[in-house]
Amino acid sequence: MKHDIIRIYELRQKEIINVRDGTRFGYAADVELCQREGKIINLIVPGPGRLFGVFGRNCEYCIPWAAIKKMGDDIILVDVKTKDCLKEF
Repeated sequence: MKHDIIRIYELRQKEIINVRDGTRFGYAADVELCQREGKIINLIVPGPGRLFGVFGRNCEYCIPWAAIKKMGDDIILVDVKTKDCLKEF
């Protein structure tokens, strides 16, 4: 990254990959912000689809911002336990 400022639009264009186990989470669909501190808490990535993705999704990956190890031009490398990030909604 050439500068320290990034827009959410740009963040959503980067594929998120787990360096721990090689999981390709996909692309961030949303972020969770701490309103009081004005900081990003989690990147939200749609989870795996039910029944081959035909019937929608009922879970998502919540990847802590602190787990980001490197952000490149087109990928974000994170270090997390994949199963711990998968949350039902």
